Amino acid sequence: MSQPQNAASLSHPDSILKSATAAVQRGVARADGKLCLTSSSLEFTPYNTQFGLGPYQLSRTEIAKAEKCLGKGGGILPVTRDALRISLRGGDSYEFIVANPEDWIAALGA
Repeated sequence: MSQPQNAASLSHPDSILKSATAAVQRGVARADGKLCLTSSSLEFTPYNTQFGLGPYQLSRTEIAKAEKCLGKGGGILPVTRDALRISLRGGDSYEFIVANPEDWIAALGA
C-alpha cells in the first residue's frame, strides 16, 4: 500500500484538473496551502512547511471515501461547513477546509 508522500516539493506528472486555496486540519493543528487534484493524486502543499503539516500526496487509488465534514477551530468547535474528509483504504483520514467541497467530491468521483 502506498503511503502519503512528504517530499519537500511535489511534482505534477499529470496535468492539474482542479486546484484551490485550502487548509489542512489534523486534530488541533491547521495549515493553509494549496490543494490540487490530478488524474492520479490529491496533493496538498502548505504555504508554511514549519508546521509539519504536509506536503501530502494522496494516491487516488488509495482514497476509499470523500465526504463533507465540519471544519473545526482548535479541533473542537465547528466553524464552517465547507470542509472535506478524505479517508484512505489504510484507515488514515485527512480533513481539508475548502470552498465548495461538493465540487471536490464530484471531481474525485466519490
